[in-house]
Amino acid sequence: MNLEDQFRLYVGAYYGVLEMDEYDLKVYVLQNIEKIIRDFIKTYSLSSFSYQKEAEMVEKLPLKRKLQDSLIVLNQINAPLELTLLIRKRLKELEKI
Repeated sequence: MNLEDQFRLYVGAYYGVLEMDEYDLKVYVLQNIEKIIRDFIKTYSLSSFSYQKEAEMVEKLPLKRKLQDSLIVLNQINAPLELTLLIRKRLKELEKI
């Protein structure tokens, strides 16, 4: 996974968790993911890469993709199991459609 893909993964995870209105404590998880994104931008200053444009592009991706990204990142940051289970449930509901 290259750096651009890693950035897209983090942003996708952020938007995926943002969609989980049924989880009351999502604000804290979002803060953690936002910190990861900010640290990533500080660490890897990619000159030919527009972070803002990429974030806007990722925001327009299908919900299923963003939820899948969030599962990957939540596993990396040891997020609450309850949120992971809610996301998996939501993904199963999306697959039925």
